[in-house]
Amino acid sequence: MQGCRHSQFTRTGEFFTKSEDKMNRRQLLLLGSMAGAVVAVPQLFSRTESANAIDGAHPGHPPPPRGAAVTASTGQAPSVAPFSVRMPVPPVARPVASRPDIDVYRIPIQRAEVDILPGFATSALTFAGHFVGPTIRARTGRRTYVTFANDADVPTNIHLHGGHVPPASDGHPMDLIDPGKWRHHDYPNRQRGATLWYHAHPHHVEAEHVYRGMHGFYLIEDPAEAELGLPGGEYDVPILVRDAEFDAKGQLVLWGHPANRTTILANGKPQPYFQVAARKYRFRFLNGANERTFTLSLGGTVMTQIASDGGLLPAPVPRTEFAFSPGERVEMVVDFSDYPPGTQLVLTDAAAGPVVRFDVTRKAADSSRVPTTLRALPALGSATVTRDVVLSFDLTSGNPTGLVNDKPFDPNRVDFQIKRGATEIWNVTNGDGNYGFPHNFHLHLVQFRVLDRGGRPPLPGDAGLKDTVAVPPGETVRVQATFATDYLGRYMYHCHFLEHSSVGMMAQMEIVP
Repeated sequence: MQGCRHSQFTRTGEFFTKSEDKMNRRQLLLLGSMAGAVVAVPQLFSRTESANAIDGAHPGHPPPPRGAAVTASTGQAPSVAPFSVRMPVPPVARPVASRPDIDVYRIPIQRAEVDILPGFATSALTFAGHFVGPTIRARTGRRTYVTFANDADVPTNIHLHGGHVPPASDGHPMDLIDPGKWRHHDYPNRQRGATLWYHAHPHHVEAEHVYRGMHGFYLIEDPAEAELGLPGGEYDVPILVRDAEFDAKGQLVLWGHPANRTTILANGKPQPYFQVAARKYRFRFLNGANERTFTLSLGGTVMTQIASDGGLLPAPVPRTEFAFSPGERVEMVVDFSDYPPGTQLVLTDAAAGPVVRFDVTRKAADSSRVPTTLRALPALGSATVTRDVVLSFDLTSGNPTGLVNDKPFDPNRVDFQIKRGATEIWNVTNGDGNYGFPHNFHLHLVQFRVLDRGGRPPLPGDAGLKDTVAVPPGETVRVQATFATDYLGRYMYHCHFLEHSSVGMMAQMEIVP
């Protein structure tokens, strides 16, 4: 159950200390050597949409934190022929009870053997036995109550990424669910329609638990969107894109270097195909990787972006490629109506290659549309406070430590006190410009607007309401947020490169009266 946060921190500290001998010294040496080498690279990022991207995985990779389960590769991963497996759509969770104003769910956390690589059973840590957990389809104004029951053998917890929720339901890194226990989460859904996701968030091992499979979609459907006529039903498809490294036995390699995570998964399958009709589809893309930024394109085909992290944009934006960092979401409408059955279009990452192939197999009636006006953004308001947030590594000790404003995460320290209802501007800076380490920034509780990048206009991928934004080396991203009037308490802000937050690149804010 919920318990006392302080007592959980004490027990958690003891739990992680037992495994300090698992620290991977090779990763530390690799970090140091590659940090020096990257200084010689004159331009990691260009001032295009690809500025958000990194070529595959970045060089600034710390060793595992205390308590992390480390595995070594037992040989080369089994090869999988491209487009030989079908991309599944994650199952939709069904409520165990419903009333006029609330839906109740129970989702178990459990270890499972899952089918990722054909012919191999991969050990995973899952929601309800699925490598991509069941999709919860919520509704604006209708409350969702989820009980997460920990049927696994390790403590963990769950954060609703992008959710505007009470602090007790936010998944604070120290609010653990012990094995055999459960925790109730109250999601009021008093926010506009958006693609959110739920994932593990226990401090020190969030990277490990998410990498093992603790991720799933949480879609808030807004009745106002139904009037727009966007593609829906079976033509509204969530796609979680991530990378992984496997050994010769088809097992996930934990805490290997990100550059070795060369198997790209779409909804838990390697380079799958997905059959589509010759009509419009709404694809909800989520970057569920720990560290990789993707830059995706469809061979020059124009896709229409309709939403980002916080939901619909004011107007649709045609794009031929888009980049998004870990935790970010991008919604695209792709119109296959001009392609005859038998056509195959490949969604490709600029660095990793093919991600998923769309096979046009049939014609279909289509009454959906993409209107010229989608949803106006809320007024920015007048900011009364400006804050500086610097994300960086401390490389002076034996193990790299993640820092926010030169401090590693301390659950007993409040870094910012914020007045309830205040509007603030935050200058978020990547302080690792000398090393070339990319970061990104995730803010719990509220969505924000990106105002500029170092005084320059935001990139196309910064549009709309955001909760996660890429921050390339040495760059400052200026964001503005209003901290709504309904909740008081402590929430997190951190780098969402999960290996970075695992070693301390997190901080804590408290919303006060």
